[in-house]
Amino acid sequence: MLLSNIIQNVGSLKTTGNIEIDISSVVFDSREVKKGSLFVALKGTSSDGHSYIASALKSGAVAIMCEDSTNVPSGTTTIVVKNSHYALGVAASEFFGNPSEKIKLVGITGTNGKTTTVTLLYQLFTKLGYKCGLLSTIANYIGDTKFEATHTTPDPVSINSLLSEMATGGCEYCFMEVSSHSLDQQRVAGLTFTGAIFSNITHDHLDYHKTFIEYIKAKKILFDNLPSECFALTNIDDKNGLVMVQNCKAKVHTYSCLSPASFNCRIIENSLDGMLLRIGNKEVWTKFIGTHNAYNLLAVYSTAILLGAAQEETLVALSSLESVSGRLEYIKGGEDITAVVDYAHTPDALENVLKTLSDSAAGREIITVFGCGGDRDKTKRPEMAQVSAKYSDKIIVTSDNPRFEEPEEIIEDIKKGFTVSERARALFITDRREAIRTAAALAKPGSLILVAGKGHENYQDVKGVKHHFDDKEIIQEIFDIKQ
Repeated sequence: MLLSNIIQNVGSLKTTGNIEIDISSVVFDSREVKKGSLFVALKGTSSDGHSYIASALKSGAVAIMCEDSTNVPSGTTTIVVKNSHYALGVAASEFFGNPSEKIKLVGITGTNGKTTTVTLLYQLFTKLGYKCGLLSTIANYIGDTKFEATHTTPDPVSINSLLSEMATGGCEYCFMEVSSHSLDQQRVAGLTFTGAIFSNITHDHLDYHKTFIEYIKAKKILFDNLPSECFALTNIDDKNGLVMVQNCKAKVHTYSCLSPASFNCRIIENSLDGMLLRIGNKEVWTKFIGTHNAYNLLAVYSTAILLGAAQEETLVALSSLESVSGRLEYIKGGEDITAVVDYAHTPDALENVLKTLSDSAAGREIITVFGCGGDRDKTKRPEMAQVSAKYSDKIIVTSDNPRFEEPEEIIEDIKKGFTVSERARALFITDRREAIRTAAALAKPGSLILVAGKGHENYQDVKGVKHHFDDKEIIQEIFDIKQ
């Protein structure tokens, strides 16, 4: 594709050299440059792509897009832009033929519920007979073909490459998680959304955003950029639900389990076997439990209706949806002992899961195993302790992706959230495998063991190395379940 076409909407401040040249690829990693590439220099938190311009040119780049052209040799085709992150998104979209315009793209942002909601939307629309794409924390899908996911929201080149394959492969819809990091870093710049969903927002990622206000602002970018022909669906039971859609040009719709809204839901029955919900004026039995899943299912239903699906068909499909990997996933052992694996890694998510288990299995002992990730928001560590103590009979604090921190130091931060009496029913075991084994050894007939924090993840991140570790595999091994 001609460079002049790729850069037509990037907002260039200055262009030098020949832009009527063919570009073979758009890249931002100098190691991926090949002959004919357009190299986009990004200023990152740990490195600056401007330092790799010479390397990119040596590897075959024929044009450079950057914010500062000081290090660009004279005679090089150069596009100077105000924001390289934004320009990369727009350029990548143009290079792949603006695939998001050829497919109905729906994005969801929020602290909790993103993965469950987009995955269930993918399941539901597949059941309704549509070929769909999925971009999520767990995996990316093009129809039935699975691709491993490395980030909640991929980089702009990967996003547009996947969307292009979806459009070419006949997908009509794509459901996509949109993280606060991706919005702040302009990874979704250049994409055309059909609609956007807001689930909820609680304290998380403050290691990156620094303040809760900045975290909210990042999430709000998705709605601020929606054009008038789109829909915006927001949870008004969250105190920031209406903040998200302030000054939003799109048609705003609301959903709620507590207040009058465009779409409403009420839990009629809730047990470990599932929930009976009243959505609008219809009742539907689902295989999910817990208030947080009532919100997820309501968001799924509301989105389907806004996309033109029929109510009856949607409710029938909704009743057959299966739980998402690593989200309240049950593994039954002997003597009526049940382990539950969940991705909950924020105080709010952990409370949602523990309250659900407590309400749905009254009288059963709850043993909670959890930890906190290293090099991440430290303020939530004592809060996680407080939540676990509130709902658990026994607690085991352990490691959860310590990264470059010492696991013992993370555990010490968590300990600060326990009172003296709460510490008496807590154990602190650094080895996660041993922590899970100990929980199983402590369990008695009827016990529920919640192993929280990793969910679908199958690794432990220690000192920059990902070691294979799967909570579900460990539990199945302990329960002597053949995989």
